[in-house]
Amino acid sequence: MKCAETVTFGGASFDRAAHLRNDSSALSEMLGDQNTKTLPVWRGKPLLNFENGVELGFVRSGLSILDEAHETAVFLGMDGEHPLFAMDISNWSAPDQDNTSVGAFIDETEQTHPSLPRNLRFAELRRNMAMLDARGAELAAMAVGVFAWHRAHGFCSKCGSPTQMHSGGWQRKCFDCGGLHFPRTDPVVIMLITRGNEVLIGRSPGWPEGMYSLLAGFMEPGETIEAAVRREIFEEAAVSVGRVGYLASQPWPFPSSLMIGCWGEATSKKITIDPHEIEDATWTSREAILDAWATKSKTLVSARKGSIAHFLIKNWLSDTLS
Repeated sequence: MKCAETVTFGGASFDRAAHLRNDSSALSEMLGDQNTKTLPVWRGKPLLNFENGVELGFVRSGLSILDEAHETAVFLGMDGEHPLFAMDISNWSAPDQDNTSVGAFIDETEQTHPSLPRNLRFAELRRNMAMLDARGAELAAMAVGVFAWHRAHGFCSKCGSPTQMHSGGWQRKCFDCGGLHFPRTDPVVIMLITRGNEVLIGRSPGWPEGMYSLLAGFMEPGETIEAAVRREIFEEAAVSVGRVGYLASQPWPFPSSLMIGCWGEATSKKITIDPHEIEDATWTSREAILDAWATKSKTLVSARKGSIAHFLIKNWLSDTLS
């Protein structure tokens, strides 16, 4: 797929400068530089700058907001000659603000730190991802994803002792048994399954009214991508799939998935859903989807703009998958 790397969170080719991660002296020096920029992240929400569109809200070293950090900074990499870091300040309690929706599928709340101007606010990445440029989206996915891993892996899986950030934030180390732990990424297949002029779409319980997307599921140990595509479609919708191919991938930091976008040709049409997996599934024609998207129908709402599902469906509609 020629446009594969234009999917959100992919294709910016940011220099992660992994060779510097174990150079503690260099990292300390960079963190102490007043010109170094750091992205604060609060409970999975990056700081965004809404002054001119949507950009990442990097701040300079030494600002009081960084005193709220839960652990040390994560080294993201080099933007030219300038180092970029991220800090998790989730211990900060946002005063007098509605935080009940934080972490929900739809989180429209925004939080402002008292030390920052009003145009800098913590906001849900999924709601803003399509408005960031490619570099900003990649950096946001890195920061949000790695902090989700840190929050969930504070103890050693070998001996149970607390672990600490290590290697610029890209490892956790147990200083009791010496165990090293690395960020995990869970492979997920997401499938554009077609039969003639129709595509198979479905919805999960709890999604916004009318929202439909492509079917998806986690891969299992000892399974190829092709086998996972066929298994997931049959488990969720009882539809058999013949030929399968790869289209594009997308890192999905909610919390730690790699979405592997595939196409497949259905060899059966009858749908029988597994109600434990999905709420509904249906075959829908190109014309029906185009009409729904054009008229902003509430009975057929597209997947989030910026998601790989939206990306694949849009390219299928415009015949630009190859």
